[in-house]
Amino acid sequence: MTKTPSYNDLHQHIAALKKQSLLIEIDRQIDKDSEMHALVRWQFIGGMKEEDRKAFLFTNIVDGKGRKFDIPVLVGGLAANRSIYSVGMGSSVEGIQAKWDNAISNPIDPQFVDNAPCHEIIEDGASFSQPGHGLDALPIPVSTPGFDSAPTLSAGNVITKDPETGVQNMGTYRCALKAPDRLVVRMATRVGGAGGYQHYQKCQQMGITEMPVAIVLGCPPYVAFMGPQKLPLGVDEFTVAGGLAGAPINVTKTKSIDLVVPAEAEIVIEGFVDTTRVEPEGPFGESHGHIALEEYNMPMRITAITRRQKAIVPSYISQVAPSESSVIKRVAYEPLFLRHLRDENNIKGVKKVSLHEPLTGLLRVTVITCDANMPRTEIWRALYSAAFFKGDCSKICIAVNEDIDVDNADALLWAMAYRTNPSEDMQTLPHRGQGHGPKREHDGEEDSSVLIDATMKSPMPPLALPGKEYMERAKDIWDELGLPQLNVQMPWHGYSLGAWHQIWDDAGRRAAAGGYLENGRISKEQAQENLKPESKLDPDTGLPMKK
Repeated sequence: MTKTPSYNDLHQHIAALKKQSLLIEIDRQIDKDSEMHALVRWQFIGGMKEEDRKAFLFTNIVDGKGRKFDIPVLVGGLAANRSIYSVGMGSSVEGIQAKWDNAISNPIDPQFVDNAPCHEIIEDGASFSQPGHGLDALPIPVSTPGFDSAPTLSAGNVITKDPETGVQNMGTYRCALKAPDRLVVRMATRVGGAGGYQHYQKCQQMGITEMPVAIVLGCPPYVAFMGPQKLPLGVDEFTVAGGLAGAPINVTKTKSIDLVVPAEAEIVIEGFVDTTRVEPEGPFGESHGHIALEEYNMPMRITAITRRQKAIVPSYISQVAPSESSVIKRVAYEPLFLRHLRDENNIKGVKKVSLHEPLTGLLRVTVITCDANMPRTEIWRALYSAAFFKGDCSKICIAVNEDIDVDNADALLWAMAYRTNPSEDMQTLPHRGQGHGPKREHDGEEDSSVLIDATMKSPMPPLALPGKEYMERAKDIWDELGLPQLNVQMPWHGYSLGAWHQIWDDAGRRAAAGGYLENGRISKEQAQENLKPESKLDPDTGLPMKK
């Protein structure tokens, strides 16, 4: 019998987003093939702040030929921004990392149920070959109109099983629709291999010509977040999802193959991947920000599609970062990096690890925020550890101090410009894999990494902006005058970087209060004879600095 879950399914998640004003419902007719993703894309490239981005629920959908669909589509519903992700996690944004840590350390086995909601409607058999049936009945959007050659499942959790151990794996792989009863799956072949691809290779080695696959659309958020999360191979993602939920995840058997899927899934596509042949797939806009050109990938024969009575199709905004997929990955990957450096390698001075998102898509630039008193040897140990943590990440590794806004590329360049001596503070590492990116980026198979220590090597003078209290006062006046809305980012006020003294604070306050004449009286008393101009003053003594 069905057990009532203690966690939200996708419908309840949407209701929670609506309650928190994180959902936009679109009742206007929208073409899924040419308009839907382009419309939502504007909130990622239109200069909006991340916190202003929303989830979009489309309820009046047609395709490029005007055919109507009765299944809504949710775009940006899991991670258009961190707040939306946190709703799915049942946690504050600040508590996400601790919740992941606890779930990975304390997994909970799933529980089997009968009469699962995902089996309320079952389609199989001869109808699959007819237009308007099977996959063709689902309103799957074209992700990159003008470049993609097919509607593509971008938010599916693809489930496969190790043919030797029977342990399942769940990953997020793109799946291009080819016919009502056929699609082509791309299971990544990158360094280390995706779990599904390793299962594919094992099937080939064992002479298994068809590999069972279930593609789940619209999991409960705790389960959906498992696909992009990089857990060790051999770990059953349902157990970690149970750790997130604090209770077992309800699962059920598929109808036409031997796999286990979430009972509260919206839609489950069942079938077999042919391990003896491949079919052209693509072009498709990839998460590394370029169009992936046409390649051969794995054809899948559909044997059944099951769904809920009132199913909803989720679709990720991917391609050029920032995007929904990059937010999901960033929130998942950054805690892994931090735990690796701080806990597993015992580098205690590391405050946080940030993966640069816009355009670089998280995989190319890694920024390590270090304590101001961190020894140089520990900074370099952190840089090396981050560079080698994942084979497809950290082409550029930068160490900075806590005053640097890691999401401000100008601040990163500022740190590199004034806090590095390139001959001493930069190193290159050869023989790195190319990782995820446009395949024609290099002629060879190898890449390299550059490590940059852009931390302060000694105290520095303050940043030359007005002090915080003066900028706050000016901001109040700005708002009072109704001047254009500001997009404030750090640094927006001056602050000490160590090379500063109380006497200069006092002088600054006097000058800001109109008391510069008093400062002039003090400096006259400190005048010196026969001293070279631009000689330094020792603020502790009021005398020239001794060499």
